[in-house]
Amino acid sequence: MQLVRAALGLLARPLLTRYETRLRRHDSSPGRAPMSVFNSPEEFREVMDRTFALMRDDPEMGPRLREVDTPQRFEFTDLEMVVNIRAGEAGEPNLAWEWSDEVSWEPKVKMTMSSETANRYFQGKENVAIAIARRRIKAGGDVKAALAIIPITKPLFGHYREMIAEDYPHLEV
Repeated sequence: MQLVRAALGLLARPLLTRYETRLRRHDSSPGRAPMSVFNSPEEFREVMDRTFALMRDDPEMGPRLREVDTPQRFEFTDLEMVVNIRAGEAGEPNLAWEWSDEVSWEPKVKMTMSSETANRYFQGKENVAIAIARRRIKAGGDVKAALAIIPITKPLFGHYREMIAEDYPHLEV
């Protein structure tokens, strides 16, 4: 058996951690741009926290997102992470989010995707409707409400690309 594995080059390959294996196999299909992967789940959370803060603090986006009040749950399957986002309540900033499923609100929209798909979306390189049709994003709940938010968040794409170029160039697609 070892001779067969050696002939196939399997012994020369380094063993991958569970996290690295998930990252290598998710979401890259022939004909698509090469994967841009996060270095760790911690880096992903850091980038997403900064992204949500950009939306929350933007003088146009933030108030509009508060107004539409569409609580959402995002699951990132490759990293086994979940974040729930809602409009801020009185005395809170425009958006509030928790990296947990233990929240006091019920999401109207549930989206499941890989971290790569999220990164592509925030760079303006992934169309949500097409990604849903191609099953790169699985959506549940009030999908129409989720699609209505997209025009509000379009200005984020430029800010996100700037942040990525400046601080996380390995994530550029």
